[in-house]
Amino acid sequence: MTAFTRALRRKPARRVAAASVVAAGALLLSACGGDGDDTSGMPGMNHGSGAPSSTAAADAGKTPSAGDFNDADVTFAQMMIPHHEQALEMARLADGRAADSEVKGLAGKIEKAQDPEITAMKGWLRSWGRPVAMGDMPGMDMGDGMMSDKDMKSLKAMKGAAFDKMFAQMMIGHHKGAITMAKEEQKSGKNADAVKTAGNIATSQSAEVEQLQGILDRL
Repeated sequence: MTAFTRALRRKPARRVAAASVVAAGALLLSACGGDGDDTSGMPGMNHGSGAPSSTAAADAGKTPSAGDFNDADVTFAQMMIPHHEQALEMARLADGRAADSEVKGLAGKIEKAQDPEITAMKGWLRSWGRPVAMGDMPGMDMGDGMMSDKDMKSLKAMKGAAFDKMFAQMMIGHHKGAITMAKEEQKSGKNADAVKTAGNIATSQSAEVEQLQGILDRL
């Protein structure tokens, strides 16, 4: 056998030995990467399982911030402001006209609750860059349960037990309209503050409807 033939036969063995060295090196690098070394800058060295990062998962599951809003939030605030303003007008008529102590107390409670809500809703609309006054939106319905000018004039003309009865009847209808709008906001709204306020309105005014009905039943 010539020297050249012996050399050719030895080359495969050398290749196997070299391949073994490379494989061992690769295993060593993999083990080092598992100890927390940053391999993000090395192409092809991503050892992740494919699961989203903790930050991405948190972002995906977080609730909308107080600044987030949609059209339902805007409509709710724009319609509820004049609705509340009329309720305040009705409540303030009780001073000097109402005879029933429960009617007087409820009128004061309505004024105390709804005045701050009007301020809050106007603040939301300004922060969202939307018009506050309903007059800025031609053709928009003023909302469920709103009293006509004739209704308001009739209430102003009443005193004593007649006022108490008309006030209770009108406020029941007015509250039911507010409850309808509040429930729609709870279903369709996005803004956290608006949805929470809608829930408070639905709860408090539902209780007041029951109280007003009780007043009517005993008058």
